[in-house]
Amino acid sequence: MSAADAGRVTHVNVVAELLPIGTRFGGASAIDKRPVPGPIAVHELGLAGDRQVNRRHHGGPDKAVYAYAREDLDWWERRLGRALAPGLFGENLTTAGMAVSDAVIGSVWRVGSDGLMLQVTMPRTPCATFERRMAEPRWVQRFAAAGRIGTYLRVLAPGAVAAGDAVEVVSCPGHAVRVDELFAADDVEPLRRRLLRDHPAGSGLAEPVRARLGWS
Repeated sequence: MSAADAGRVTHVNVVAELLPIGTRFGGASAIDKRPVPGPIAVHELGLAGDRQVNRRHHGGPDKAVYAYAREDLDWWERRLGRALAPGLFGENLTTAGMAVSDAVIGSVWRVGSDGLMLQVTMPRTPCATFERRMAEPRWVQRFAAAGRIGTYLRVLAPGAVAAGDAVEVVSCPGHAVRVDELFAADDVEPLRRRLLRDHPAGSGLAEPVRARLGWS
């Protein structure tokens, strides 16, 4: 995967329709994201026109935006033998030419020219709803094992986003702990020590990340 520090948004995706998933899983899912013409406003809790049904596991300031790389979709296309449309993985932003699954936690992205600033917070954890959407055997395990999990982002400054917008990494913490690295780690203590350089006692980290590292 690339370590690029600049790229672009290829597609902006919001929920098209709620999918029924049964009362055990909350009754409905907003995973059905599809491209929309921009510009689309982005605020503290996500994109205008988008929504999250299960707020326990999705949404909130630390998961306001989910990004996935077109390069990773292409990688999956080759292995699954079928086309994968933008938004199929439930991502709000499909990107090209930059690090996403291997983005550094806490790095800040400038998106477009309307002042939108996003910060990398945590990896996406695949779930049963995602597996049903993909209709691929053992999808959760395969997706997790590949490490191409995308990243959640918080909104530091609101703005608008549209397909074709440039994305620039304007700052990157010195700890260099990547999203995919945290996701795959069995022993989190070395990562915790590295993160302490920029996040004393877990300050500034998303709550699920603090919990995993023993800071909450």
